[in-house]
Amino acid sequence: MPAPLPLAPGVLLWKGWLDRAAQEAVLGDVMGVLAAAPLFMPRMPRTADPMSVRMTNCGDLGWISDVAGYRYQRTHPVSGKAWPPMPRSVLAIWDETAAYPCPPEACLVNFYDSTARMGLHQDRDEFDFNAPIVSISLGDGCKFRMGGTIRGGATRSLRLESGDVLVFGGAARRMYHGVDRIFAGSSSLLPSGGRINLTLRRVSAASDHGSSGESQ
Repeated sequence: MPAPLPLAPGVLLWKGWLDRAAQEAVLGDVMGVLAAAPLFMPRMPRTADPMSVRMTNCGDLGWISDVAGYRYQRTHPVSGKAWPPMPRSVLAIWDETAAYPCPPEACLVNFYDSTARMGLHQDRDEFDFNAPIVSISLGDGCKFRMGGTIRGGATRSLRLESGDVLVFGGAARRMYHGVDRIFAGSSSLLPSGGRINLTLRRVSAASDHGSSGESQ
């Protein structure tokens, strides 16, 4: 296993954590998730403007964004069905990198085509800020931007590639981060191109282990 590269207090990057065979195995499991919970277009609160990424979820809870706001819920917003279980291959990455005693409750699956972007934002709809965020990259590389915990501060950019795993917690748990660019054609993992990002999150407080709460 590669050693993690510390990027900032609380931020660790494992370059090439997943080799090609492991990437293909995780992608196969993600395709099963998409078959059960198809990608949908999230929309911005209040304006209902569409985001440039498409997304879905797996796990007990799923994060959604629509005109009513950001929140976690137990069902797909289009089908009304419960989210499919998180694949074991994905849970194993959490177990090996998160250094946290409770399992994740939500795995966001974001799909970026060549034109998609994600503006700087914080992940702050969870109850448990002691748990880290674990981010897994599959497919085309991206220019990832990270800053501090205050909007408008200094930022730095790095390239995330297929098989990379990024973990941010502790002092960096509420860091601003986003995706500025997709490097189209930089990976052959996805037959039609694009990038899939899996983001594993613990939503409930650790004291609620064994039950899942919903964040407003």
